[in-house]
Amino acid sequence: MRLLILGGTQFVGRHLVEAAVAQGHEVTLFHRGQTAPTLFPGLARRLGDRRADLSALAEGEWDAVLDCCGYLPREVAATAKLLKGRVGQYLYISSVSAYASFAAPNAEHSPLGQLSDPDTEVIDGASYGPLKAACEAALLAHFASPLILRPSLVVGPFDPTQRFTYWPARIASAQAGEPVLVPAPAQEPLQFIDARDLAEFALLALSRGLAGRFNVAGTPGHVSGHVTRQDLLDACVAAADLAAAPAWVWADSAALMAQGVKPWNELPLWLPPEHEYAGFMHCSNTAALQAGLRLRPLRDTVTDTLAWWQSLPEAEQQFSRAGLSSQRERELLAGLAGAAS
Repeated sequence: MRLLILGGTQFVGRHLVEAAVAQGHEVTLFHRGQTAPTLFPGLARRLGDRRADLSALAEGEWDAVLDCCGYLPREVAATAKLLKGRVGQYLYISSVSAYASFAAPNAEHSPLGQLSDPDTEVIDGASYGPLKAACEAALLAHFASPLILRPSLVVGPFDPTQRFTYWPARIASAQAGEPVLVPAPAQEPLQFIDARDLAEFALLALSRGLAGRFNVAGTPGHVSGHVTRQDLLDACVAAADLAAAPAWVWADSAALMAQGVKPWNELPLWLPPEHEYAGFMHCSNTAALQAGLRLRPLRDTVTDTLAWWQSLPEAEQQFSRAGLSSQRERELLAGLAGAAS
């Protein structure tokens, strides 16, 4: 296939390019040339900024465009309008965050979120999901049958968010018997998707001419075979080749909230499981599985993520976007111990 990839040098886009090249597809990159400009030197490039200048895409035809960096409706609308009639299919990487509520599990037909301010272009925790939903709507105004993928938390090598990487890195650095703070319960379900599995499914879906919406996620928490927090910890211990596991200090949501821990970012992969977040780790992936989604073993994702993180320069191994600093973790452990005494 002749593929146009919007982005392509960071995380999801990078994995899309690597998978496409490995499969022998003809790839053209459209990006600003600011992130990893020397990556993929043999590929055709169109330099531009989708928020300000799409002129580099004024000519050309492709079998499909893969949009993995559309965050604002106007930029998705402008790209779709420009490419309409010159691409066979438009694949848009959305997010399960586009759903209106997580009080219950979501499937592809579940209601989507709406922006409180339709004109906002501020991307934050409150607007990210509704903006993705608005991007989907903007795309549908130009393509009647696009391919929309809604991944759960995307993880794996080259992840700039640090939210998953924190766990294999933290555990690999733990000394024998060192206390490590982890959210309880041990059997709490976790749902995420390896970026490489997302990329492989995207290309498979395009090759099969699929359209519509798919939740691209790991096994949901209410289905047998799902990943638990204990599974993740065990995989991290194995990937780090530790002789013994650290001393896990389990703390439930009430205790963590009482200590002022910020869910999701400060303690990654943890959300209070009640009320508004009860269904967050339970999104249905049935449609994607039936369409050919394959999920690699958890151990592979953890091992490869750890190896990538360990290959980074020391200055880039600092967890500035997510995770607990050593000092913060010690303070929380002391606070939890004091509360329990």
